[in-house]
Amino acid sequence: MTDTAADDHPHIEPSTRVLLRDLGVRRDRDEWIVGRVSTRTFVAVPAAGARAIELLGEGHSVARTAEILRAETGEELDVTDFVRDLTALGFVARIGDRPVPDTEPPRATLPRLRARHVRWALHPALPVLVGALLADAVAVLIRRPDLVPGYRDLLWSPHGSLVLVTGAAAGWTLLLAHELAHLVTARAVGVPATMRLGTRLQFLVMQTDISGIELASRRHRLTAYLAGIALNLAVASSLVLLLAGTDTGTTVHRLLAAALLLALMPLPFQCMVFTRTDLYFVLQDLTGCRDLYGDGLAYARHVFRRTVRWPRRAGAAEPVDPSARLPAHERRAVRLYSAVLVVGTALCLTFLAAFTLPADVTLLVRAVRALGPESGLAANADAAAVLVVLGGVNILWLVTRWRNRRSRSSVRRSVARP
Repeated sequence: MTDTAADDHPHIEPSTRVLLRDLGVRRDRDEWIVGRVSTRTFVAVPAAGARAIELLGEGHSVARTAEILRAETGEELDVTDFVRDLTALGFVARIGDRPVPDTEPPRATLPRLRARHVRWALHPALPVLVGALLADAVAVLIRRPDLVPGYRDLLWSPHGSLVLVTGAAAGWTLLLAHELAHLVTARAVGVPATMRLGTRLQFLVMQTDISGIELASRRHRLTAYLAGIALNLAVASSLVLLLAGTDTGTTVHRLLAAALLLALMPLPFQCMVFTRTDLYFVLQDLTGCRDLYGDGLAYARHVFRRTVRWPRRAGAAEPVDPSARLPAHERRAVRLYSAVLVVGTALCLTFLAAFTLPADVTLLVRAVRALGPESGLAANADAAAVLVVLGGVNILWLVTRWRNRRSRSSVRRSVARP
C-alpha cells in the first residue's frame, strides 16, 4: 500500500458521514457481536455501540449519531473515536467522500462448494440419525463385548510395514473427513471456511477456520463445532455393525477392527480443551467467553508472575489482574480454564519428554539398524516403512510449525474486545 498515513486515516468532522461495509449483527447476552463473515473479523460491543453502528449505517452524520445516542441513553459516546475503531477493524468502506482500502479476505477451501449444495448438513434429522446409529452400535457392543477394540487390533497383519502404511493412510483419511465435516457444516451457513495443517503442542493436526460462524445461531454454531466428532462416531458405529456381521479371525474382520480403533482414537484428544480442540469451542460458546484461551493464558501468566514475584523497577505499578476487566461469568470461567490450561499443558509436555520422544528415537534407531542386505526383504521393508512414516510426520510437523510462526497465522474462533 502506497497511501500516506493521512490517506489511511482520513480526518473525521462532526458532519462526516460514513459508509459501512456489509456487517452482520447478533445479540449475545448483554453485548452484540458485530463483524464481517468474509474477513472473519468480529468484535463484541455494548448496546450503545450496536445502536451507533445502526445509526451510522442509516446515513446519520457523526454529530447526529452522538446526539441521538445522548437522547436515548443519557450518556456521551465519542462517535469519532468509535468510527476510527471500526475503520481499523475494516468495517468502514468510505469516510465522507474518501474510500477506505479493504483487506483481502482469506482464501476459502473448496470455494465452488455453495451453501445450497450442503444445506442438508443442518437438517434436524441428521443428529437424530447419528444418535440412532450410535445407540445401535452400543447395544451391539453390550451383547458382543468381544468386539470392543483394543490396541492389538491395530496389528492386523504380521508385516509391520503394511500395518504402518495402511494405518497412516486410514488415519489421515479419517482426519480429512473429520475436518471436511466442519467445513461442510459451516459452508451450509454460508461461512467460507479454510482448512490447513497446524500444530497443537506436540501434535500435528489438520484444522479448519470456521470463525465466520460467530454470527450464526447457537444451534448452527454448536452443530459446526461438533460435526467432526459426530462424523467419527458415525463411522465407528457403522464399523461396529459391520464387525458384528463378519467372521472373527478373517482378514476383513481384522481390518474392520483396526479401522474402528483408528476412528475412535481422535475422540479422547477432543477432551484436551487446553489445546483448543472442538470441545474447547463448544465450552467457549456455552460459557459466553470471547477468547477463553487467550484470557486464560493471560491470567495464568499473571498468577505465575505474582507467585514468583519478579523484581520490579522502582516506581513500577503492581501487576493488574487481566481477568478483572471481564464480566463476572467470563471471569469465573477464565480462571477455572487457566488451571486446566496449565495442568494439561504440563502433563502433555511431560508425556512428550517421557514417552513419545524416547519411543520415536527407539523406533528410528531400530529401523536404521535393521536396514541392510543381511536382514532380508521383509525386515528391510518394515524398517523403511518406519523411517518414511515417522520421519515424514516429524518433518511435516517442523515445516508446519515454522510456516505458521513465520506467517503468524492461527485458527481464530474468538471475538475481540474493543
